[in-house]
Amino acid sequence: MQCSFKTPAAATVMALWLAAACAGEAADAGLAPLPAGLTLPPGFTGVVIANVPRARELAIAPNGDLFVGTEGSDVCVVTRADAAGAAAPARVFWRHPAYDNTGDAPNAGVAFSLAERALYVGANTSVWMLAYRPGVKHPLSARKIVRVRTGRISPGNDGDVHETTSVAFSRGSLYVSVGSSCNVCAEVDATRAVVLEFPATGGRPLTKATRIRNAIALTVNPSSGHVWIGDAGQDDLPFGHPYEFADDLSAHPGRADYGWPDCEEHHVAYVGGARCESVVVPLVELPAYSTIIGATFYPHNERGKFAFPKRYRGALFLAAHGSWHRRPDGAYAAAPQVVYVPMRGDRPVTPVDWADPDVQWRTFLSGFQQHGTARIGRPTGVTIGPEGSLFIADDQTGNIYRIRPTP
Repeated sequence: MQCSFKTPAAATVMALWLAAACAGEAADAGLAPLPAGLTLPPGFTGVVIANVPRARELAIAPNGDLFVGTEGSDVCVVTRADAAGAAAPARVFWRHPAYDNTGDAPNAGVAFSLAERALYVGANTSVWMLAYRPGVKHPLSARKIVRVRTGRISPGNDGDVHETTSVAFSRGSLYVSVGSSCNVCAEVDATRAVVLEFPATGGRPLTKATRIRNAIALTVNPSSGHVWIGDAGQDDLPFGHPYEFADDLSAHPGRADYGWPDCEEHHVAYVGGARCESVVVPLVELPAYSTIIGATFYPHNERGKFAFPKRYRGALFLAAHGSWHRRPDGAYAAAPQVVYVPMRGDRPVTPVDWADPDVQWRTFLSGFQQHGTARIGRPTGVTIGPEGSLFIADDQTGNIYRIRPTP
């Protein structure tokens, strides 16, 4: 079964075209170059290894099986993703049991646990644990272990309901990030606008982060086991604010309060009378509207065949989806791109400059936005393969990119 995108019965012609596009012609196009216009630093080469319509988060197994969450009901897999040559065509690894009515889509979040021999999948209202063994075409078993979004949306809802659920696994615990039910409101559902920690096989959660609008990016530093989050900040504040951030969640004991929607940035109150003294001040800042969708750390001790140069070791790579916001001249306010933040352990080499959100990070993959108003892609998930390759998903084109040092 090849990877397809399931839609409701009243599917549009475009949706049907997208389903057909996941035929995964990797035999012919597996080593196609990056689309014209995309740019990497000197010394790197990128190829398109597969196509998964509306691809979101990525996770990879030690044997190179690359799992792709989507905005639909399918989780796809690309085998031999980190091999020397072409990867296998993308195909469906698991399809959510409710795919006929898409009641729990999107199945966007994916995380692999070697300890549990499982792939975790974050759906809209649940997290599934899929038993995995190298070489199997489909999960050995699948069971729902976590429920989220268990209550109603905020009565102050403004229509900006976030539906994705991101997952990560570290030190025997499953971390689940759930977006808010609004742009600005007070949540009445304790499982929204939070990051939760669960036992590996489900159970009662601990709330690790609260008042965080949409921490879509969720990753683990393999050197320390620390869990990091990347947030998409609120809209409709003064233009250029709030900056969007990544932060070391594990550095905060107990429950980390990120202050949304009252406080952002460096204890800045955006609501009259808000008390912001005790809210978390994040470690890494990107410009407003960047919309951080994916995050991954490059292993500090990577020794694979396609290992990146030493200056990238330990760096935090972030996939910025870009903005829907426009500047007065009509151009998009923030371009889609993949950037990296040089790190020393779990601290950025360059501290935050609250007057300049561009000083901590460096561009890695750019060119998605052309002339300010046209886009040829939007990056989402990122991960590192067992041989050192960087993988990037693109939900606008469905492309899965593989980046390596030039031979």
